Amino acid sequence: LANRPIMLHIVELLKKHGITEMVMLLYHQPDVIKNFFRYGSDFGIKVEYVTPLQDMGTAGAVKCAEKLLPERFLVISGDLLTDFNLKKIIDFHVERKAMATITLTPVKDPLQFGVVITDKEKRITQFLEKPGWGEVISDTINTGIYVLEPEIFRYIPEEENFDFSHDLFPILLEKGDPLFGYPVKGYWRDIGNTDSYREAHHDIFHGRINIRIDEEKQDLLGKDIRLGAEVRLEDLTNLEGTVILGDNSQILGSAHIKDSVVGRNCTIEAGARLYRCVVWDNVYIKKGAKLVDSVVCSNVSVGHGVVMDEGAIVADDTSIGDEAYIKKDVKIWPKKLIEAGAIVSDNLIWGVKWKKSLFEGAMIRGLTNIELTPEFMAKLGCAYGSTLPKGSFILAGRDAHRSSRMLKRSFLGGILSTGVNVRDLKMIPLPLLRYKLKTFGEMGGVMFREAQDDPATTEIVFLDADGIDFYSSMGKNVERIFFKENFRRAHHSEPGAISELANVVDFYREGFLRAIDAGPARKGSFKVVVDFAHSPASQILPALLTAMGCEVVALNAYIEEQSDDTKGADISMRLQQLSKIVVALEAQAGFWLDPTAESIILVDETGAVRSGAELLSLMTALSLQRGAKGVFAAPVSAPSVIEQMASEKGCTVRRTKSSERSM
Repeated sequence: LANRPIMLHIVELLKKHGITEMVMLLYHQPDVIKNFFRYGSDFGIKVEYVTPLQDMGTAGAVKCAEKLLPERFLVISGDLLTDFNLKKIIDFHVERKAMATITLTPVKDPLQFGVVITDKEKRITQFLEKPGWGEVISDTINTGIYVLEPEIFRYIPEEENFDFSHDLFPILLEKGDPLFGYPVKGYWRDIGNTDSYREAHHDIFHGRINIRIDEEKQDLLGKDIRLGAEVRLEDLTNLEGTVILGDNSQILGSAHIKDSVVGRNCTIEAGARLYRCVVWDNVYIKKGAKLVDSVVCSNVSVGHGVVMDEGAIVADDTSIGDEAYIKKDVKIWPKKLIEAGAIVSDNLIWGVKWKKSLFEGAMIRGLTNIELTPEFMAKLGCAYGSTLPKGSFILAGRDAHRSSRMLKRSFLGGILSTGVNVRDLKMIPLPLLRYKLKTFGEMGGVMFREAQDDPATTEIVFLDADGIDFYSSMGKNVERIFFKENFRRAHHSEPGAISELANVVDFYREGFLRAIDAGPARKGSFKVVVDFAHSPASQILPALLTAMGCEVVALNAYIEEQSDDTKGADISMRLQQLSKIVVALEAQAGFWLDPTAESIILVDETGAVRSGAELLSLMTALSLQRGAKGVFAAPVSAPSVIEQMASEKGCTVRRTKSSERSM
């Protein structure tokens, strides 16, 4: 950050507020950090290092350093940029005799952070971890800076993945221990992703935060120019705004640079233009190149006339040929070769050893046969299988598309190589796969399906042993093994086996009919129209509805193996068609079932479309009318009428996040 390690800015902030004894918890590239800080004496501090053998979570990692923390201590992330007064935070903690104090700050967009609610005494009353807009009731977020007493260690288990915000703090809240939040105003940014990294530099350029810059400030009116040792600069007038040039770099001829950082030993030829860019060490940018709001890492060559749009990231040891065009927000991973004249419109990631994450929630998604290739899937199968006990079983399913079948087969080869067995359900709706997992016998499941928003994209949904979407630590375990390629290889006599479960549909049918009271449906002789959107559910649901005494009119009930590039764009048209058919046939109801078979839209007997909050309220009313008692779980975005209806029937409502796991 501004030609200095990000951690050095944190170390200097700690030292400024009187904290000179530090324990660094290392995981990624520990040797690089140790070689830089060593024992800390060069920086006026004392440093000790702890390197957990695996990802233990935030609290689990601190637990590894318990012997080095016999008294009150402060926890701060190494990828933060802030100017908070840490001494005031510690003083507040002491005054309140807290066991734990969380530093809080208001932000404009709290969605990606954990929201914390406190009372008038600053005692914490509620946590809301990374909410959606419908769940936001405060803009005060957890900054990841904590003051803690050593007594908290009794709540943190040994050698387990354990998180401060997700695990420890809710325990303290439940037990009534003194848990406080201290609101602080000042600059704070989590530099945990490339967008935030670029924005942190923008803030430096515009003076929103003052940090130490090693390069010497020049005495120039209206400009903030910082030059390192032995910089060769032919035309100072072509530098605008805030420009930092590292040691031994040369800016030739008419190269134009505005609001940018250039590292050490770089060369920028005449005619090149850089605006709001961050360039690391040993970079060569040839004449005519135009870079806008981009990051170029170390040992990169940028050819003549190259254009890089806003948000482009180029990692180490990459060569970009002449006249290449790197489009907006494209990320190029290390050691890539971009041919001259190439137009790069997609991220170049897969097959590279280091990538920040594979999972988006419980899902991995990518372009079929471009990002998600058979080779990638085999490696992913090896990584997932290596997290499971040898000899255990998983379930595997897919939708009807050929691309899903192809990628699933490659994935299963990797699973089998680790000694894990597969019960292959082949083409099956996701609810049936979840239902089978809720019984017993399998450690998890995977579902391959085409993305609803893009037929060229495949989604892989990972489920735990209860049929619920993966939680974050499960995904992190798979990612860690994937990137380190630390796969378990079964002996040649012990690979896993593939078997089929032929009676899953019958098993589901029995459970379905046993779980509901079909009497009213049989008495009513209902006629229903169902649009199956070509999903595998069309092979199962009509028989279930018939068994309940319903007359079923099925639409789009045939299975499609080939992708339809127009699908998803005509849902409103299909709903209009469904509405007309319901009215014309005098049916009691119509349903549009999405291709995943996990979401529906209702059309009533008048042809009116009911979905979202309206449908949720309707289902609540029907449940109460049937005599349901107890507690109703509802997402925080649900309308307040649900509480009113429940209260009238002597029931209560518990609000929760909208995710599958939270519900």
